[in-house]
Amino acid sequence: MVDVLAPLAIFVLMLAVVYVVTGPLRRGAMSQTEAREESDRQNLEAARDAKYREIRDAELDKETGKLSEADWRVLDRELRGEAVEILRRLDELDGR
Repeated sequence: MVDVLAPLAIFVLMLAVVYVVTGPLRRGAMSQTEAREESDRQNLEAARDAKYREIRDAELDKETGKLSEADWRVLDRELRGEAVEILRRLDELDGR
């Protein structure tokens, strides 16, 4: 009976070791996906913030006379459209 249990115990122990050692690899694939999504989110949030700054700068340029009303309207429409697209992509990441 002991002759049968020893190889079985060794086999179970080896399975446990393999499971523990490969744990980070199993979680790593999921973590890479999460890391990529987080990186995408950070890039989009940075782009959103930069676009908001561009909108504010254009408004300031209009107020100080660096941009005409007509030029500002065209630029503002374009910048706001780009901002909306960035916000839409952020919403997609959130699953909305």
